[in-house]
Amino acid sequence: MKTVQELLVQTRQMPLVAILRGLEPANAASIGNALFESGFRCLEVPLNRPGALQCIEILARMVPGDALVGGGTMLTLADVDAVHAAGGRLMVSPNCNPLVITHAAARGMLCAPGVATPSEAFAALQAGAHALKVFPAEMLGHGGLKALKSVLPIGTDLWPVGGITPESMPLWRAAGATGFGIGGHLFSPGDSAAEVLRKGRLYVQAWQSPRD
Repeated sequence: MKTVQELLVQTRQMPLVAILRGLEPANAASIGNALFESGFRCLEVPLNRPGALQCIEILARMVPGDALVGGGTMLTLADVDAVHAAGGRLMVSPNCNPLVITHAAARGMLCAPGVATPSEAFAALQAGAHALKVFPAEMLGHGGLKALKSVLPIGTDLWPVGGITPESMPLWRAAGATGFGIGGHLFSPGDSAAEVLRKGRLYVQAWQSPRD
């Protein structure tokens, strides 16, 4: 089993997290395959929709060796235990709860809790976070992200989440983003695997495009 540091190094190669809110178990394999084929290497299934743990179980069984699957909207210690039991190695939350972060890190999970202020960011890092989900990104804006980055330890992984499109990624990266969480613009319940594959490739191409 890979260490968390190995997972972090791996994730930095393609730090785009697909947020699969509303994914259904019947479609989990086809959507997962489409995303892996597009180049995505991190899949997150938020727990606040029915069937999320079953989807994580399905995805964890098929995940390529260089990819990562886990849960989102993980708010409690019980959420951490359930996702871990389902085979998930990625912990994502919309908030900063040091107890949950510490528990997930002790389980060997890559932790990316949500933060919106310097106080939350430093509390998350102190609790053991490996990356910070900057959420909601629309509220902070590019200037807010740049200011946040300026006070954090050099090398802190910052993943804006909220309204990210392939076209908006360059400006966020210029402001300091080192990855992204991508939800409704990439996947919505009812989307076909072919559509998710098409959109996934656009995001991967945008990430891989040379920057000025």
